[in-house]
Amino acid sequence: MSMASEFKEFALKGNVMDLAVGVIIGGAFGKIVDSLIGDIVMPIVGKVFGGMDFTNQFIALNGQTATTLVEAKKAGAVLAYGNFITIAINFLILAFIIFMMVKTMNRMKREEPAAPPAPPAPPAEDVVLLREIRDALKR
Repeated sequence: MSMASEFKEFALKGNVMDLAVGVIIGGAFGKIVDSLIGDIVMPIVGKVFGGMDFTNQFIALNGQTATTLVEAKKAGAVLAYGNFITIAINFLILAFIIFMMVKTMNRMKREEPAAPPAPPAPPAEDVVLLREIRDALKR
């Protein structure tokens, strides 16, 4: 089998196509969650903490002072804990949404309880006749 035909067989399998669709939708969904965090959640969290902007929360490791994270990164090493907090919240929300989706899918996949088995069908006439002969021979 040639490499081209092997690759075609691999690429056109159902699981690979499902994975590709999942990755594309996941990337788009990630952007939606990023926007949700950056544009809605973090401003509310910042307001709760007295108007703090988490994107500019950092510790300059070189000892210099800077007012923004961009300036501090240009000056040297920076511990950007505000960015980490934002990404951690992003992850928690995304993980919770995925958990709820999987939970819903599992609930939808559950089968209805199996119906009780039907009573056995009566045996065929020849089987009944053979049983009668067997019982007669035993007597």
